[in-house]
Amino acid sequence: MCEREECDKAKRLSPEELRLIDSWWRAANYLSVGQIYLLDNPLLRESLELKHVKRACWGIGAPRRA
Repeated sequence: MCEREECDKAKRLSPEELRLIDSWWRAANYLSVGQIYLLDNPLLRESLELKHVKRACWGIGAPRRA
């Protein structure tokens, strides 16, 4: 076992590690939301339009716009 102060120090993340985890978290959330709500244009290379958004997202097999 380690001393209390030693263990606490070993568990702390550096500011850079926290920044990287936050960046990863934001990217993962962006991708998840894009998969749930968007039919097309996930990287927003063009202005977001209604035709890019799914009509409804209630469970599996939600109706899709033709």
